Amino acid sequence: MAGRVVLITGASRGIGAAVARRLASEGDTLALVGLEPVELAKVAADCGPTAGWWEVDVTDTAALESAVAEIVERYGRIDVVLANAGIAAPGFSRSMDPAVWERVINVDLFGVWRTVHVTLPHLIESKGYLLLVSSLAAVVHIPGLASYNVAKAGVEALGNSLRAELRHLGVKVGVAHLTFVDTDMVRGVDAHPVFGKVRTGVPLVSRVYPLELAVEKFTRGIDRRSRVVHVPGWIGVMKAFRSLLPYVVEAGSRTSIAKADRAALADIEARGRSASSRASGAGGLADSEKIGGVVE
Repeated sequence: MAGRVVLITGASRGIGAAVARRLASEGDTLALVGLEPVELAKVAADCGPTAGWWEVDVTDTAALESAVAEIVERYGRIDVVLANAGIAAPGFSRSMDPAVWERVINVDLFGVWRTVHVTLPHLIESKGYLLLVSSLAAVVHIPGLASYNVAKAGVEALGNSLRAELRHLGVKVGVAHLTFVDTDMVRGVDAHPVFGKVRTGVPLVSRVYPLELAVEKFTRGIDRRSRVVHVPGWIGVMKAFRSLLPYVVEAGSRTSIAKADRAALADIEARGRSASSRASGAGGLADSEKIGGVVE
């Protein structure tokens, strides 16, 4: 079996699927984990006859353990883990559905931890590479995405801690920070009647970058076993000034948030809190259906 065995969570669509296709084209063997079996099967077909897929919710430790055991039995090892699964649910913390707020933390932070926990013994054995997907949201805390900000800051902290903990075992750890990339999740946020306007109104970070840029950066980071991946590169510079950024965000949102807050309450009144708060995009819909929380 040529190349590395690469396990990717959140591989049904978006960055996970695109990186899987690129790595497969370069000779790696892909183990795809996600919620949407139809989409997973399509991605696996694109990744060649050795690729496999497993329908798994990263909040379910037992299911993850079972899938990882099957992956190791099938391929004999795991060389790279890309902990990519995530959702985003726009809403102000005081008014959005608290179950959705907590679900974002469960998927985006605890789901990453569970992925690390169940794959780490195999990465230690292979002296492999672990890439955790954080976000610019760990650095710039945009109003209306508090749960996402919290989760991604936690992922960054987890990665930084693991890097020191695992170095002597030969496992390299990277953390990816990316701004808005052209994915279903971002398009879903922008389609929200209130928070699409909030996101697009933030200077500098409102630009949406092409998916191909993320694929290039991620695959290069995996090849180099990089400690950080920035999409785009200016995020690395911005991280150096993170202590100043809350003041910038507060100043920039001083006049807009009160208006958006009223609009959010009106949207909740019109559509219901669950519908207004639902995780964004088709991936978010799949997650909502998984937990039985979709509202038409």
